[in-house]
Amino acid sequence: MNSLPRISCVILCHNYGRYLDQAITSCLEQEPGNYMLHEVIVIDDGSTDETEEVCRRRESEIKVIRRNRQGFGQTLTDAILLSSGDWVVPLDADDWFHPAKLRTCAEVMTRGTLFIEHWESVVDSPGRPKLKEPHPGGNTSTLLVHREAALSLLPVSNEIFFHALREAGRGLVVRDPMTFYRVHPRSMTDRSTPGVSQDYRAEVCSALADRLRGMRGNPPSWATDHQLKGISRHFRALASRHRVESSVQREKRLSALFLIPEMLNHTISARDPIVPWLRSLSSAIAGRPQVRLATVQGEAAHS
Repeated sequence: MNSLPRISCVILCHNYGRYLDQAITSCLEQEPGNYMLHEVIVIDDGSTDETEEVCRRRESEIKVIRRNRQGFGQTLTDAILLSSGDWVVPLDADDWFHPAKLRTCAEVMTRGTLFIEHWESVVDSPGRPKLKEPHPGGNTSTLLVHREAALSLLPVSNEIFFHALREAGRGLVVRDPMTFYRVHPRSMTDRSTPGVSQDYRAEVCSALADRLRGMRGNPPSWATDHQLKGISRHFRALASRHRVESSVQREKRLSALFLIPEMLNHTISARDPIVPWLRSLSSAIAGRPQVRLATVQGEAAHS
């Protein structure tokens, strides 16, 4: 019989002490299933709030790594490096897991699967629903990644790097909302200033495209040279799409239109569906953003 998958839950925290206890509890109180909760780690990335006190209260139940501030990318990279389970399950400290998350996702951890993402419930700061229906995931707290595969992609600047495993055909989606994703005034992600989030995503996608291209000489076990070429082009096209959206959000309509041919070129090169390009073209012509900006009072916006 195959042994149960060992799961490492790693909580990423910078000044989210007021939410941290709930995040820790949500990891420790998971429903039993065909998995083993190998460890719960909190990486305190230079917090100056009550994070240290919360960790001290829970230190008999978790492993705590406290260090000077190094930023989100390094913290996510360390989540992979410092864990020792078969699967790494990251959690932003201001979010929390549904009790059935690990049990549900363990049921689809087949031999060839290296990446799992699931949907989310979007809530406000006190934890009240902000959206009536579940929302597609893709962000940090909605991912499970096989550690061995993740190591080949390090260092990362964002969870989007792990999406490459999905594009290689080694991932799947669970449509159940297994994370409560909190939108609040002190969220790390600026989703209210026009263009900021899209510019950041464009930078991440471009960096990932470069990384995948550089891996072609020595492909990892989860992709061939040919696959890496196509996936690299896909993220190059996605970067162009984010740049178009950024320009539209900033009301720079002419700049958006100038970027449309580049996006088309990358889309054709990647052999991606043409529909996203057509939507970006329509958005640029009309000057209407595709992504609704989030405010403190508004809804979460994902691209």
